[in-house]
Amino acid sequence: MTLSDLLNYAITQGCSDVHITVGTHLAIRKNGTLQIVDPEPSMDEARTMIYELLDERQKTEVETKDLDFARYVMGGKSRIRVNVYHQRNNLAASIRILSETIPSFDDLQLPGVIESFCNLPRGLVLITGPTGSGKTTTLASMIDYINRRRPCHIMTIEDPIEYIYNHKLAMIHQREVGRDVSDYASALRSSLREDPDIILVGEMRDYETISAAITAAETGHLVFSTLHTTSAAQTVDRIIDGCPLEGRDQLRIQLSSILYGVVSQTLIPTADGKGRIVATETMVMNPAIANQIRESKTAQIPSTIQANGSMGMHTLNNDLIRLVGYGKINRMDALAVSNDPTGLANQI
Repeated sequence: MTLSDLLNYAITQGCSDVHITVGTHLAIRKNGTLQIVDPEPSMDEARTMIYELLDERQKTEVETKDLDFARYVMGGKSRIRVNVYHQRNNLAASIRILSETIPSFDDLQLPGVIESFCNLPRGLVLITGPTGSGKTTTLASMIDYINRRRPCHIMTIEDPIEYIYNHKLAMIHQREVGRDVSDYASALRSSLREDPDIILVGEMRDYETISAAITAAETGHLVFSTLHTTSAAQTVDRIIDGCPLEGRDQLRIQLSSILYGVVSQTLIPTADGKGRIVATETMVMNPAIANQIRESKTAQIPSTIQANGSMGMHTLNNDLIRLVGYGKINRMDALAVSNDPTGLANQI
C-alpha cells in the first residue's frame, strides 16, 4: 500500500486520523474509534510513506526533532495536518484529515450563541475541549462566518496553519509558528502594530501567550483562542493558575472585564454509529459571572450558567440531556463525557 492509497482509503471512509508507525501496523480513526489496517507494511514501506510527507528541509530536520506541519495531498484536493515523531528509535506519523471545505455553524450543529460571539466588537472568546474535540474546526467556521459578513482585518497565528481562508469581505493574514513567527506570544505583540480587528490565536499554551492575548483584548481587539479544558469554570481556573501568585488578583479583574464567552465542546459517537456529534457548554459573561471571577468563586459559575438559559447559556449536562432525549446519542456515551455523571444519571 502506498501513501496515496492509504490516504485515499481514509478519506473515502470518512476517517479523521491516520497513523503510520515504522515497525508495526497502520491505523485509522473513524467516528472516534481506532481501527488497525492490514496488511502490515514493511519497515522500509512505512518509512517511505512518512518521508513522502516531508519536503527536503524537513527530511533533514526529522532526524533530530519532531515536526508539525500541514500540507495539501491528493493533487491538492485534500489538506492534512501532520505530526512526525520518534518512538522506540523509529519514526511515526499522526495525520489529521482536514475537511476540504469549512463547515457552517449548522453543519457542525453549534449553539446559536456562537453567532453572537462573532459579532462582538472586542473582547476574548475561548473555544475549549480535549484534543480531537473539533476546536480548530469551530474556530475556522467562526472566521469564515465573519469573512462573509464583516469588512475587517483578521490576523491568525497558528501552529500549523490548517484551514486556508480566501478573502471575501474580510482581509485575512495567516501566520504560522516556526515559519512566519517564532512563537505565539511574540506574534501577538507584533500583531498589535498590524492594524487587526480580529486576532485568532491557535492555542494559549503558556502564561506569556495568555497575557499577550488579554492585552490584545484590552486594547480593543476581538480575540479568539483555545484551551484544553472541559468547562467554563475550569477554563477560568486554568488561566488564573498559570499566572504568578502576585499577579492573580489583577488578572481576575482583567479577565472579568474582557472575557465575553466560553464554549467548551466534546465529540460523541452518534447513537446510530455513523458519525459523531458535538455536545457543548456555553458561558456568556454577565455581572454575576464577572463578580465570581473577581472574587475567586469560580465554583459558582455552573449554577449561574444553569440559571441563565435565556442568555444562551447551558451546562454540558443540559446539552447531553437534550441529545439523549432526541435519540442522537446513547446514555452510556453521555455519562462517559459528563463533568458530573452522578448528576446526569439522575436525569436521563
